[in-house]
Amino acid sequence: MYNVSNDKAIKISVTTFSELNYKENDIEELLRKNIDMICDEEESMLIVGKQVRNAQHGISDLTAVDNKGNLVLVEIKRDRKDIEGRKEAFEFQAIRYAASYATIEDPEDLVNKIYAPYIEKYRNEFEDGSLTSAELGTRKLMEFLRENGAESNFNKSQKIILVASDYDEQTLSAVAWLNSNNVDISCFKMIPYKIKDEVYINIEKVLPLNTYKDYYVNFLDSPIKSSVQKKGFTRRALPKIGEMLEWGVIKAGDTIVAKGRDDEGTLLANGNVEVNGEEISMQKWLKELFGWSSIQTYVFAVHKETGKTLSQIREEYMEKEQEEI
Repeated sequence: MYNVSNDKAIKISVTTFSELNYKENDIEELLRKNIDMICDEEESMLIVGKQVRNAQHGISDLTAVDNKGNLVLVEIKRDRKDIEGRKEAFEFQAIRYAASYATIEDPEDLVNKIYAPYIEKYRNEFEDGSLTSAELGTRKLMEFLRENGAESNFNKSQKIILVASDYDEQTLSAVAWLNSNNVDISCFKMIPYKIKDEVYINIEKVLPLNTYKDYYVNFLDSPIKSSVQKKGFTRRALPKIGEMLEWGVIKAGDTIVAKGRDDEGTLLANGNVEVNGEEISMQKWLKELFGWSSIQTYVFAVHKETGKTLSQIREEYMEKEQEEI
């Protein structure tokens, strides 16, 4: 990272969480409240547990459910030295916890063992005080699964996310091997910088690696029908709201409605929405409306003028572009 001023670039050095006096619990709490730091707008996630203890007295950091119904285990270490100083490998610890989560039989089992105790611990963050923690957990979990079409896929598989400011080579090698053997495990770097008295964090996905195909512009193998070659997109590089505005398939001033709700906002030229006179990002607006930790923005944002979700509009435009190549 560089600070640029008057044509001069001054490098800003990376620091560590330990140098910033961050404890592991501080990072856990940051991600618990802002899990969208390591999720993009194509994924919904609901945090259902923190510091969950299993039958063998192992304690996992964060537990979530994603929009596919997977149970997600988020394991956190501050810095590389914390990983290297462990007796048990970072990734193996996470695998053991994920294996214990595979024994969760159904949503009711998850609520009773993990989600209800979590709600009880953070009760002041939940609005409906008339329900017990178990009743509220069941309502919120089933709504999340239903809205994401994941009821029948609940806990069919488990997903592991490792988070640290840096990794040792052995951990990365092991995770790469696990990926190649169809274990859903990923590594994210949370890289801290201190500029004056403020802390900035850069998020970098390290594994799994994107393939070269994820970076190439796609062209059809059939003969080109037009003298102008038009590009397509891979699923890993789906266009965002900025591109959609550039395409003209949506425009500033259009009304965006939250899927299945009456709440609506006005789309702005920068991709944010104006709601009740205030500007807010679409992700934050929808996330707060649904009460989830992160949300598939394009799936749950409906373009009022067409009645289609932004995801549908985007896919239709991309398909049309491919057909015209």
